[in-house]
Amino acid sequence: MSDAPENVVEYVTATVGGQLFGLPISRVQDVFAPDRLTRVPLAPPEIAGLLNLRGRIVTAIDLRRRLGLEALAGNAPRMAVGVEWKGESYGLLIDVIGEVLKLPTSDREDNPVNLDPGLAQVSAGVHRLDGRLLVILDVDRVLDIAPRSEAA
Repeated sequence: MSDAPENVVEYVTATVGGQLFGLPISRVQDVFAPDRLTRVPLAPPEIAGLLNLRGRIVTAIDLRRRLGLEALAGNAPRMAVGVEWKGESYGLLIDVIGEVLKLPTSDREDNPVNLDPGLAQVSAGVHRLDGRLLVILDVDRVLDIAPRSEAA
């Protein structure tokens, strides 16, 4: 059979600002509806606040702000994808959670040259799906929001 164990990656899909994203399922811990965010004074705008998720303190990151998009109008319900980075728990605030897709690694492409620079900064590649572009989020780059001056 030609369907020998091809390398396949599973992605949790999410939509932010009309763009379809895929997060490697190996990085996803939870999918939840965030409740009662506590603002953090003097935090960067990407940090929406802190929340308590089953006894854990989770930092909520607003992916809309992280990607340079406008905030959602009104109090539209949002979802969050729980991930861990450097031993800390984070919730990536998204607009809509999608499904889990199994995609062959052979179909993964490098970022197109015309990909929005903000997306390219946090993208680990793309998959073309029936007229839509699935941008694979590099969770490490999404969460690296420290000011660039600290790197010097």
